[in-house]
Amino acid sequence: MTKVLVVDDEPALLRAVGAALKAREYDVATAMTGQAAIDAVALDPPDLIVLDLGLPDIDGIEVCRRIREWSDVPIVVLSAEGSDERKVLALDEGADDYVTKPFSTAELLARIRVALRHPRAAGQAEGEASLEVGDVVVDVARHEVTVGGRKVDLTPKEFSFLALLARWPGRVLTHRTILQEVWGPEYGSETQYLRVYASQLRKKLDDDPGRPRLVTEPGVGYRLVDAQEGAE
Repeated sequence: MTKVLVVDDEPALLRAVGAALKAREYDVATAMTGQAAIDAVALDPPDLIVLDLGLPDIDGIEVCRRIREWSDVPIVVLSAEGSDERKVLALDEGADDYVTKPFSTAELLARIRVALRHPRAAGQAEGEASLEVGDVVVDVARHEVTVGGRKVDLTPKEFSFLALLARWPGRVLTHRTILQEVWGPEYGSETQYLRVYASQLRKKLDDDPGRPRLVTEPGVGYRLVDAQEGAE
């Protein structure tokens, strides 16, 4: 049974999220402080963490940072702190996704499913010759991309952008992460590059605005999803 650790200092939220997860046959553990969460991950590692940022003892971003020093467990942040700055910081410190309170249970469960399907996919995918996200196939070895079997011609930067997202299917990658991985470590704030390249990629992927493959997270970054499943 898949084990989820829910970390929040609100008992009512712990009960609500725990009940929703148990109803879908997840094994649920809870923690109300950052230190309790860190201890729980060390003693009995979960398959995924749902993490609030506003904890009474340790800031949730610091909890994420400490866990990332020794664990690759997927982390979905669930927080009332919805500023782009906090979202970006949490994602840059290793969170896999971010859901803002108030939230719908359906959205949270969808984000959890995505994170569990692709746990820390980048590390696993580095040695793979081909990456698949829905009908998008990125052949890393041959430097080729197909969409629904149709070959798509991409520039080197477009290919690198798409391949990076494909290594983390469903996960938000921040602007800074994409810029530094694709353009180089000296980049980090040139978001206009990403807007241009994202627009070009959408045209070449023939994205349907109602069911996009390349999803923009305003002020934060981008994610690549299976268009048939929607932008989870």
